[in-house]
Amino acid sequence: MTQKSLCRGVLTAVLSVALAKPVPADKVRLALSPRLLNSNSGGGFKKAGEEVAIGIVVASVAVGVLVTVLMLHYKSGKRAITGCVNAGASGTSVTDEKDKRNYALSGDIAGVKAGDRMTFEGRRKQTGKTLVFEVRKVARDFGACQPAP
Repeated sequence: MTQKSLCRGVLTAVLSVALAKPVPADKVRLALSPRLLNSNSGGGFKKAGEEVAIGIVVASVAVGVLVTVLMLHYKSGKRAITGCVNAGASGTSVTDEKDKRNYALSGDIAGVKAGDRMTFEGRRKQTGKTLVFEVRKVARDFGACQPAP
């Protein structure tokens, strides 16, 4: 996960530097002065309006991309849960320590033993009234569950 974040940070920095456009400090871009209103110099209200329109379009696209990325990230439902594994008549389940809910396990549950405390990475699902956790991988095996005090 850290490597992915590092790659995203480097990509953001490279794109920011590559797309940056220096503007000389002695030129005022949108100020209305007589020399900018002269149509022979390429300035005026039309030029200022075009720059504002371009800025609005770029900002709208950036907001759209940001919203899309955030929605896809949070909608994916990928999570990790930690809890004690239980074997029952309906199959293997785990009780999450954080939300105290019981999840039926599905997916890659090879090597999962009842009575062990484990951390699973995967996705939460709800099929009807049953909560299901689709295991992508076993992140950590803590060993036997300790009895509650």
